[in-house]
Amino acid sequence: MKIAFFGSSLTSSYWNGAATYYRGLLKALNSLGHDISFYEPDAFDRQRHRDIADPDWAKVIVYPATSDGWRNAIEEAARHADLIVKASGIGVFDRELECAVPAASGQALTVFWDVDAPATLESIAANPDSHMRKVIPQYDLVLTYGGGSPVMIDYEKLGARLCVPIYNAVDPESHHPASAQENLACTLSFLGNRMPDRETRVDEFFVKAAAITPNKQFLLGGAGWDSKQIPRNVRYAGHIGTADHNAFFCSSKMTLNINRESMARYGFSPPTRIFEAAGSGTCVVTDTWEGIELFFDPGAEILCAKNGEDVASFVETVSSARATRIGHAAMRRALAEHTYINRAREVAKILDASVKKNEAAA
Repeated sequence: MKIAFFGSSLTSSYWNGAATYYRGLLKALNSLGHDISFYEPDAFDRQRHRDIADPDWAKVIVYPATSDGWRNAIEEAARHADLIVKASGIGVFDRELECAVPAASGQALTVFWDVDAPATLESIAANPDSHMRKVIPQYDLVLTYGGGSPVMIDYEKLGARLCVPIYNAVDPESHHPASAQENLACTLSFLGNRMPDRETRVDEFFVKAAAITPNKQFLLGGAGWDSKQIPRNVRYAGHIGTADHNAFFCSSKMTLNINRESMARYGFSPPTRIFEAAGSGTCVVTDTWEGIELFFDPGAEILCAKNGEDVASFVETVSSARATRIGHAAMRRALAEHTYINRAREVAKILDASVKKNEAAA
């Protein structure tokens, strides 16, 4: 199948947390025989902050972030693709693309792939005039970054023909154990961009924990935190490119995952970082959210915190030996059940069934 995928960026993770999700899934789909073309806008300085070259498993088309740019890209995709995907959160001309893909697709299968489904659904619920109320039923499929049955139910209420969560995972070739780096050494690290619906939770789970344990060293990575007031025992590492993720995780005794507010409310939304860190063999501490046990065993493969005090307690009491055991257990689970090739096989079955359904209806 020839797949045209419209997303934020495949080549740059700069202000683009979905990059490794795209890479893992599309690389795996290509290995199953699918031809991938990825369309990304020249926006937000991402082309100046590339962290991979154009891969050999996908053709990357960078289009101008203009009205003519996205229209020409859609026209090109419609001429060649068997499947056109519009991912959420591209950042420029999202509404226009979401409306245009079903209209321009011809005989091609269309997918709206929501990489932030809880936030999208809450936005639609708050806006009775949202264009998505009309657009969602026009797509053949809705696939999501996560969200479990709550997201599936809400999308079906909006008229989605079929909604299936395709969860984050790990690409063992990209995320794996690495040598620690002295400049990244710490007790607890956190990697995430500064986002409005994440910052309050970062204050609670990371900043508060650091303030409670001033004798421990913390490391903050991600874009946008330059002006953030942080305790003296927190070092700010800035944007961390994907090539340095393994060293970032492996240089800390434990690493912290903090879900965005909407993802935590919906649950069943394990972010990319959990699987990447597990793939590196690092012990993960996560904020508590419904559904975590479907992916990792709390206490044995991951540590769950309800607040900053819980995080501080883990920082103070979890030994290096226990952290290593938990990290290695998570890595074994991730490699057995949560790889992108597993997810890609699931996607391939869904697409095959959709094609057969459309052929039968023709």
